[in-house]
Parts: sequence; structure tokens; C-alpha cells
Amino acid sequence: MLEEREYENRIKGQAQAEDIQEKLEAVCGSILVNARNELYLGMRFLDVALSGFVYVTDMDIHNMGTDGFQMRCEPRTLGGLYRTDRIMVNRLYLHTVLHCIFRHLIRRAGREKRLWDLSCDIAAESIIDSMNHRAVRRAKSWLRQDTYRKLEKEIPVLTAEKIYSALLRMQLSEEQLWQMTEEFGIDDHRLWPEDDDQNKKNEIENRWKDQSEQIETNMETFSKESSSDSGDLLKQIRIENKERYDYRQFLRKFSVLKEEMGIDEDSFDYGFYSYGLRLYGNMPLIEPQEWREEQKIEEFVIVIDTSMSCSGELVKEFLEETYSVLSENNSFFRKVNIHVIQCDESVREDRKITCGEELKTYMEELTLLGGGGTDFRPAFAYVNELIGKKELNRLKGLIYFTDGQGIYPAVRPPYQTAFVFVKEDYEDVRVPAWAIKLVLGADEIGQV
Repeated sequence: MLEEREYENRIKGQAQAEDIQEKLEAVCGSILVNARNELYLGMRFLDVALSGFVYVTDMDIHNMGTDGFQMRCEPRTLGGLYRTDRIMVNRLYLHTVLHCIFRHLIRRAGREKRLWDLSCDIAAESIIDSMNHRAVRRAKSWLRQDTYRKLEKEIPVLTAEKIYSALLRMQLSEEQLWQMTEEFGIDDHRLWPEDDDQNKKNEIENRWKDQSEQIETNMETFSKESSSDSGDLLKQIRIENKERYDYRQFLRKFSVLKEEMGIDEDSFDYGFYSYGLRLYGNMPLIEPQEWREEQKIEEFVIVIDTSMSCSGELVKEFLEETYSVLSENNSFFRKVNIHVIQCDESVREDRKITCGEELKTYMEELTLLGGGGTDFRPAFAYVNELIGKKELNRLKGLIYFTDGQGIYPAVRPPYQTAFVFVKEDYEDVRVPAWAIKLVLGADEIGQV
């Protein structure tokens, strides 16, 4: 009898626990749906993003968190917050959605996690604080105002990547870091994928990239009037939706087709090979070709703007990124002819590179020469001289790294040309119609 009673009590306890769980989930769902609806009334361009989550209760989460698909919340904390400050619930919901829109969950790329989390929270909160919607409007604390003021002195648009770089330069003390985390860190990031979880990161990117682009379109067209009260959101979405270039693919624009020693597996017919072995024992009828055609970089010119306006650190980071791409086995031939030219208003140096080792040595010993104005013409004139002297015979392309405006050649050169601009303000840069243009933010160098 005692065992039966214990069993019945256990069953009853489980039923009660399940009932309580169902009620908590229902309450949380109602709170989140209400917050979503209030946000939607003022921001209809976010309709799909606001509705794109499955709501789940989680007793281990702090306030609220997301993995890009579920919105997890701790019911007691959320219920208490809803009773005391409904605007804060709205802000918490929008804060979490903004992390997804900007893919903060998958952009850490090796950065220190605690500082990256804080940078993402500041970026999300700065957008919400810039809005003029009643559902999220609240007075800014002194710490918020001071933080925004300091950051905006250095960076025009408060993206998470730029905020991270600025916070690194500030060298915050442990106390300052704790205070800022308490002020801005209102949600839980423990559901964000680790850097090496590429499958999860791809799922999140695929899910939210299209939505982010759709939000930008809606804000610029159908919801243009309501988006006017949304502060810096549109500006930041435009930056986020700038095409993220595959630098390897970009450099392949300058590759050539040439034969190189190596087994050409595509031209090898295993049928004839096997037939010969069966017929003659050890005599294949066909063997693989020892030469194969490859599309790689053979001749290439890199011009570095060493004018006063161009940061030496950015130049070095750009060259390191270029080196890391070119030094891969599948990027350029064993024997190459690469010229690295330093130029401001005149050519200062030309270093010829014939193999990967020389490129590595050049990087280690790099010294920038110049410091004058920016004029693109001398470099092109010098390259034309090299072509005339037959020092360059199959030049496919030239890439010019600069961060400022300059004087362009009047005549189109007989090879592809790309200008890589580093711009802090993301303003458009005019280049001749014949040139390829790649615009990077300073924080994107090394992460292309």
C-alpha cells in the first residue's frame, strides 16, 4: 500500500509539474506575443523578423536569449519584468531580434568573447536608444550618454565590429567593463554558436541574411514613413548588407590559364587503364597526363598608396591578408612575377617577387616609403614602362590599395585594374568606369 501511495504521489507530482510548466509557457508566450505586437505597430517593416521565433521557457537562461531560431526566456524573471516595466520587455525583445538581423551571433571571428558580447549589446542598444517609438522609448542613463559620446568621437556608425575595436583601444579596467556589461547586457548570449560550429553559423546566416535585406527594402520603400522614427537602424542595416567579398574569388579575376606539371585526373580514363591491365597483365593502355591546365595567378602588380593619408598599420594588414591568400598552393604558380610597388605622388620602390618565400621575406622586412600626396598616375606609367621593357609579359591585373581620393589615368590601361579603398564612413568612392572598386571598412581588413 505504501509503495502504491508513493507511486500515486509521484505521478500526481509529475502531473502538477507538467501543468505548472504548461501554464508558465502560456504566460511567457502571451507576454512575448504582446511585446511583439506593440513593436509591430510602430515598426511594420520588422514584421517577419519579429515573428520568426519559437518561444521556449528555459529555467537556466538569464532574462532572454536566442540561437537564431528559438527565443528562450526564464518565466519568473520575464513575468516580474512585465509587471514592473513593460517597455523594458519590448526593448529586450527588440534587442534580441537586432542581434539576429545583424548576425552578431556568428560574427565573433576569434575576438575575445566577453568584449565581443558587450560590443554587440552596445550596438543593439544604441539603435534602440536612437528610435522615437513609444514602445521602446526611455531616458538614457549618464553612462549610456557618456559611452555613446566617446564612441561617436572615433566611429561614425556604431557597428559591433567598430565598437569592439574602439573598446580595445580604451583598455577598460575590470570595473569599467563590469559597469558597462551591467548597463548594456540585458540578454543571454550562451546560445550563440562557437566559432568552429560552421554548420550552425551557416544556418543562421541563411536564415537572417534574406530577412535583413528585405527589411532594408521595406524601410526604403513601402514603410519609408514609419522608418523615419527608427533612428540609426536603416543606416546600420545598409552597412550590414554591403556585399561581403570573398577575397580569394576577387583575386581570381587576375588569374591566367597555363599548363603546370601535375597529374591531370580529369583527362585520365580509368576504363582504358583497367582494360589494359586485364588484357596484358601489367600494361595499361593509357596513363594520366603529366601536365594539366590551371587557372592561377602568374603575373600581378600590387600598388600601395604610401601617402600621408594612408595608415601604415592598415597597409601592413592589407598586405598580410593578400599574402595569406597568394601564399596558398592553389592561388598562384610555382614561378611567379609579382611586383609590389610603393607610390604616393611618385614611385618610391618596386620589389619583384618570384616565389612564395620572397613574398614572405618582403612582408617580414616591410618598410613603407613616402608620405606625400595621392596621385595614381605615376604607378600606372611605371607599370607601362615595365610592359614596354618586357619585364611584364602576361600581366592580367593590378590592384591599388588606398584610403583616399587621387588623380586617375586619363586612358584605360591594357590590364584589369582594381582599387581597394579603406573608408571609415562608408561613403561612395568614384572610380573610372574601367576600374573594379572594392570598398572595405577598416575593421574588415583581415576578415575579408
